[in-house]
Amino acid sequence: MNRGLNFARFMIEQKHHISGIDDALASLVNDVSRACKTIAIAISKGATGDFLGNSDVVNIQGEKQKKMDVIAKQIMIDFAERSGNLAALVSEEMDDFYPIIHDRQVGKYMLMFDPLDGSSNIDVNISVGTIFSVLRCPGECLHPTAADFLRPGTEQICAGYAVYGPSTMLVLTLGDGVHGFTLDREFGEFTLTHPNMRIPETTREFAINSSNQRFWEEPVRRYVKECLDGESGPRGENFNMRWIASMVAEVHRILNRGGIFMYPRDTKDASKPGRLRLLYEANPMAFIVEQAGGVASTGRERILELTPESLHQRVPVILGSKNEVERVASYHRDAVVEEFKSPLFNVRNLFVQ
Repeated sequence: MNRGLNFARFMIEQKHHISGIDDALASLVNDVSRACKTIAIAISKGATGDFLGNSDVVNIQGEKQKKMDVIAKQIMIDFAERSGNLAALVSEEMDDFYPIIHDRQVGKYMLMFDPLDGSSNIDVNISVGTIFSVLRCPGECLHPTAADFLRPGTEQICAGYAVYGPSTMLVLTLGDGVHGFTLDREFGEFTLTHPNMRIPETTREFAINSSNQRFWEEPVRRYVKECLDGESGPRGENFNMRWIASMVAEVHRILNRGGIFMYPRDTKDASKPGRLRLLYEANPMAFIVEQAGGVASTGRERILELTPESLHQRVPVILGSKNEVERVASYHRDAVVEEFKSPLFNVRNLFVQ
């Protein structure tokens, strides 16, 4: 694939290369890319645009939204609606799904997105991002429902993210590899700069919020301790720890140089088995990571095989370099074996002393 292709031309070539990509999907993805450009411009204004700080809006998760959360959500809706190719969309910042009514046509696709991932970083000028995913509408989808969104991540036909950092990049998969585009601000176009991105299978970097260590399950404690023990530990290698508090930024680093990102199940809040949302955070990122040769797991199962139970369902997420994610998953399996070896589960006999 040739570097230097602009995004619109790339989508035209993909229509010829990948079956199932039609004009409607190409148009929708182009609109999403334009939304990301507009969000990037707004973010770059910072305090001069009065975009920093909190808004007065609280989302369904009970989180107070940043002003830029609200702005980014509306930008994405405005661009997505105008194409006429969507039947409905859902976002982190919406209580329920949002049906889209068109006068002359019925949309064929459904969009899920997190308009501003890592928004807690926005006020201190650290990288944030937008995550999105597309499902094909089941049947004619004349009257979409929330249940239409509750499908395993394996049914995604497109996923991507934009990362707003020193440069703005858009990373996309259409189910045939992962490709990265850099925004040329002079010309206002995304240009293909990172074709066929691949994640190294082995890494010496891991990302986790270590302030939650006291709440982690034993398999995660075991893995992190081995990394921290370095050359003198069982791994025999030194590891570096990273944490940006932006999933987009963490995954982008992994796509470029390998690594493992963990937001695992913990005991901090028993009502939340995980922190990240399945539909519009975990699933799209898992799709991208797998398409780049990595692995995405909850520690117990493949993320993309989970059937969502609700629009805002949360799940544990462990993703990145294949060998490292599989190591953490194996530690979870070991923990299950040890649990069932416990005397509590042994066969008992009243006549045995």
